[in-house]
Amino acid sequence: MMMALGMFVFSLPTLAYQELHRQTEWKHASTSRVGARDAHQFTGKGDDTVTLSGWIAPELTGSVYSLDALRLMADTGKSWILILGTGRILGSFIITNMTEGRTHLAQDGDAGRIEFTIALKRTDESVLGLLNTLGDLGSIKNMLSLEGIGNSVNNAINTGRSTLNNVTNSVRSLF
Repeated sequence: MMMALGMFVFSLPTLAYQELHRQTEWKHASTSRVGARDAHQFTGKGDDTVTLSGWIAPELTGSVYSLDALRLMADTGKSWILILGTGRILGSFIITNMTEGRTHLAQDGDAGRIEFTIALKRTDESVLGLLNTLGDLGSIKNMLSLEGIGNSVNNAINTGRSTLNNVTNSVRSLF
């Protein structure tokens, strides 16, 4: 295990990142002074962001479904505990951005290589509070499992088919 974000584990079979960048900011208000440098006053903590980047080759290592699982987690808008593989807790983070690039495409459009970048931003939520509000771990585990992702995709496909059938029937009734 390289890292865990909530119930999602970054590893070779799921999503192994090659780079981790962390940027921490502190806020200082400044006031102009005549004949001297500006005066600065510490006003508090600023943003704490983590950016993960890397690539997967689904036929060799990593899973495209891992990116889908992270998107589902981001869709909840919740904070997730970020824990390094060493056991060090970095705090609670939200997923703010994901980018993905697909190359080495096959005839069916499937990618042989997928590059990704994931941006996380720290929230002020208590890590202990998050542990108490996880709720039913079974439902979270199901959401992040391949079966849970498959069910979500199937539901979306069935909804799309139903909508397409309704549109087709409406068009047919016009003629």
